[in-house]
Amino acid sequence: MSEIADTPVPVPAAGPAAVSAPDVQTVHEAYSFACMKCGFGWEQSYAIEHHTDGKGQPFIMYKVNGERVPSPLSNPTCLNCGGHVVRIMRAGTVSQVNATIDRLYHHRIAPGIAGPVPAGENPPRAPRQRRPSHDSPGPVAVNEPGRRPGPLSRLLGRLRRS
Repeated sequence: MSEIADTPVPVPAAGPAAVSAPDVQTVHEAYSFACMKCGFGWEQSYAIEHHTDGKGQPFIMYKVNGERVPSPLSNPTCLNCGGHVVRIMRAGTVSQVNATIDRLYHHRIAPGIAGPVPAGENPPRAPRQRRPSHDSPGPVAVNEPGRRPGPLSRLLGRLRRS
C-alpha cells in the first residue's frame, strides 16, 4: 500500500515476462529453385526474422511453417536428388513454367479427336470416304469438252507422242 494515498502499489511480476523483448521484424519472402543436376523445380516461402544478439549485432533466422531452417541462399539443397547446384530465382518462376508445360502437353482432348478409350468399349467409327472414280481408265484425266488445254500440257502431250 502506498503510505500517501493508502492505495495498493502495483508490483511488476518477476520472471522472464518482466523483461521486455525487443521487437522482431518479420518479412515474408518466397523463392523458386531449380536443380541443375536433375532438373527438379520447386518453390518455398519463408518467414525471415530480423533479430539482434546480446552484443548488438543483427542476425537473421529463416523459418518455414514456424520451424527454423538454414538460409536457402547460403547452401541450397535439391529436395529431389540432394545436389547443391541449385539456381535461385524470383517467386513464381517454377509455377509459370509448370503451367506452360501443362497447357502445351496436357490439354483436354476435344470430342471427336482420337484419344484414350476405356477398355471394353467399342467407339463408333465414321464411315471411310471413298475416292471419286474417274470417267476414263488410267491416271490421265479426260479433258472437258470445249476446254482447250494450256501450253504446258500441249507441250507434254507432244513429247509423250514422240
